[in-house]
Amino acid sequence: MDLANILVSADLGDAAPDRIRLAAGLARRFEATLTGTAAHKVPAPLLVRDVSDAARQEERSRVVVNEILEQARAMFERSAGEGTRMDWQAALAGPITHLVEQARAADLVVVGRRGPKDDDPGPLGVPPGPVLMEAGRPVLVVPPRLVRLRAARIIVAWKDGPEARRAISAMLPLIPGTEEVLVATVGADRRHEGLEAVAGHLARHGAPVTTHLLRAAGSEGGEILDFALLQDADLIVMGAYGHSRLREWIFGGVTRAALERAPVCCLMCH
Repeated sequence: MDLANILVSADLGDAAPDRIRLAAGLARRFEATLTGTAAHKVPAPLLVRDVSDAARQEERSRVVVNEILEQARAMFERSAGEGTRMDWQAALAGPITHLVEQARAADLVVVGRRGPKDDDPGPLGVPPGPVLMEAGRPVLVVPPRLVRLRAARIIVAWKDGPEARRAISAMLPLIPGTEEVLVATVGADRRHEGLEAVAGHLARHGAPVTTHLLRAAGSEGGEILDFALLQDADLIVMGAYGHSRLREWIFGGVTRAALERAPVCCLMCH
């Protein structure tokens, strides 16, 4: 298995250049194309006097939006750097809708996670929640100020279900060069079923793998994140559990914890 096209969200926020550098490193590692994407709707005319005034307002807005998209393109190309095979896909549309559409031709989608003190990425920003729910592709959620992903020590947060199984498949291209894969589950109920079988599956793909049953002393999300820090992991692989209610994205505890405060990259599948 391999990665041929990696899709990354580009915006004008402070965290975007680092996220693109990280995605570019993966693209060079897999000799893949790195496709940058950005989108911005053209605002509707306001307080128009007549049809001609509406047309003039729309044209002025279109020029401004295209300038913003060109700034994003220049930042993307500058951050991706030389030696990266690049493509660029921009649109006069909603940024989430456009990214999800472009994901149909991608093997991996890379988006950013905002930290509590990070600036708003502006109108081009794409939050990870709706992308996880709608893209139908593995999503790599990158915390701020990370510029490289080795995937040297990987935590697999196992909970038997289709989401986690898809995440296992999505991580297989990352196994070559991995130092250790730790398959972990929290608690002693039925959710740990298949732990050894999954470890055996990863071992057959060449992963140096161990299994870990974590005690449920606190929240599941907290236990997984603490375990990742304790093991000096640089990637968490997990299913993304949640649903939408009138486009308000509602996630379970582990998914929510990862999206809010994971200190490392999270490879997630819904």
